[in-house]
Amino acid sequence: MADSKLLRPTLSQAGIHQLHQTTVLDESGESREVSVTGERPLTIYLDKREIVTLMTLGAAPEWLTLGYLRNQGLVDNIEDIESVQVDWDVEAVAVTTRRAKDNLDDLMSKRTVTSGCGQGTMFGHVMTSLSKLKLDCPSFTADRIYQVLENLREHNEVYKQAGAVHGCALCSDQQIDIFIEDVGRHNAVDAISGWMWLNNVKGADKVFYTTGRLTSEMVIKVAQMQVPLLLSRSGVTEMGLQIAEQIGIGMVARAKGRHFLVYTGKAKFKPE
Repeated sequence: MADSKLLRPTLSQAGIHQLHQTTVLDESGESREVSVTGERPLTIYLDKREIVTLMTLGAAPEWLTLGYLRNQGLVDNIEDIESVQVDWDVEAVAVTTRRAKDNLDDLMSKRTVTSGCGQGTMFGHVMTSLSKLKLDCPSFTADRIYQVLENLREHNEVYKQAGAVHGCALCSDQQIDIFIEDVGRHNAVDAISGWMWLNNVKGADKVFYTTGRLTSEMVIKVAQMQVPLLLSRSGVTEMGLQIAEQIGIGMVARAKGRHFLVYTGKAKFKPE
């Protein structure tokens, strides 16, 4: 839960409409009105310095910005941020800090191109910090996985209407704490990370769900949120698997309906 004593930044409330209408022809040549997913560029400026341009659905741009800065290690503490102000007229978000990092130039000097949809860079120092990340996968059962998947069925609102998005969720036990959709799975996980950071929500007792594949960057982001159990509807990459094993994250993938595969954390899994 949120800590009332935590010094929080001032945030704009600039979430935008996520669906738009267009006319298509179906397989019979008949005209139909359908929904399409919105997608907008959003350039993050940190103390007037351009950091990155993300392609986003725009549902939670402030949380997305906070999560991106947190997961890239460009701001250390939520108390260091004074304000996050989104202006869609210029497709930008201005982040003002109370205390900027002294070594920002060094942190931004090396970027790793990733497979991320919606962004696609990771600052090199994040990769080198992996040796410090150690988590303990909790015991989990098949019934727990089934219940999370069942509870997620009522979400995916944009996907159900228009497709073209990924969804991510943070779960307490079997309950869904927050669910975010965006055009990129990395954007969705960053938005949830930003929400956690803003509200001082800890990840040690949580499960993280994503519709997207579990690449190295996705595993790293979830590890930075201190969430020890990761669930995906999609598959995994070799590097994602290696990093999950190294950090101690339980990784369950290809999860849909009554089927899933446990890739890491096998010793903590109890079928019944």
